[in-house]
Amino acid sequence: MQAINDCFNKVKKDCFKFISSQETKKDKFKNKDKMIKSFLIPVSFWIVKKINKKKPLIIGLTGGQGSGKTTISSILTLILKRYFKLNVFKISIDDFYKTRKDRKSLSKNKHPLLMTRGVPGTHDVDLMLNFFKKVKSKKFKSLEVPKFNKAMDDRCKKSLWYKLKSKPDVVIFEGWCVGARAQSGTQLKKPINSLEKVYDQGTTWRTHVNNQLKTKYKTLFNQLDGLLYLKAKNFNLLRRWRIKQERKLWLQTKNKKNLKIMSSGDVVDFMQTYQRITQQMFKDAIKSSSIIMDLNSKHQIQKIKFKK
Repeated sequence: MQAINDCFNKVKKDCFKFISSQETKKDKFKNKDKMIKSFLIPVSFWIVKKINKKKPLIIGLTGGQGSGKTTISSILTLILKRYFKLNVFKISIDDFYKTRKDRKSLSKNKHPLLMTRGVPGTHDVDLMLNFFKKVKSKKFKSLEVPKFNKAMDDRCKKSLWYKLKSKPDVVIFEGWCVGARAQSGTQLKKPINSLEKVYDQGTTWRTHVNNQLKTKYKTLFNQLDGLLYLKAKNFNLLRRWRIKQERKLWLQTKNKKNLKIMSSGDVVDFMQTYQRITQQMFKDAIKSSSIIMDLNSKHQIQKIKFKK
């Protein structure tokens, strides 16, 4: 307990500063002390115990849309850097989305729904596998890692990419479908929402997405040394949080020219493409995760379970 208190006293200023940068006038974080002290510092100690000096520790962090992955991974990164003096690199699976041009081509050749970023099949998996390979290499020098601009819905130009100058001790790899598993053919047959019913009548889109999970993404997620799961109570809550997130993106973006910000209706439609995998993860991720953080309806971590 003394170590946790000591850690909290050293990191709280930086953590609170980051949290306040994420707040809006109407949307304030509650129980900040408890979130950091009771949940995120113990998770940081767990991560540190798993570190292998020879190669970076790759930790996946997953949870549905709007569950708070970016906030949680940023605070974990702060704690690991400030208190444990570790070199930590945080990256999102979203940064590896295929370009608009590539998704356009995919939508013409495979299925129109693949124009919409998000589902397995819309990321550049080879780029991700190459990143993991290089980051683990004994001959590591430096690395440029893609950055994606959601407001523009396209990959940033290379001059804006992340620069990784030294080999990290820990890589936090976050994303809504990180660690997701494929469904059976029988599960794919029945549409689960109006989008699948109307736009994927022949199951081409969801079969393609599922095949990606069975193959390339399985190889990708096998790179992980551990998986943290932010578990929401249900899909409706995630939808509500995601709408709030889009509103915040609008408020925080100063240059609103060419912005591709979604309305509440757009978010509801957009999230239908995520629904099948998210709901399957409610069942699968609780079995495959190393740590499960249960979120209450107020968007706060309620309890935590260490499994591995």
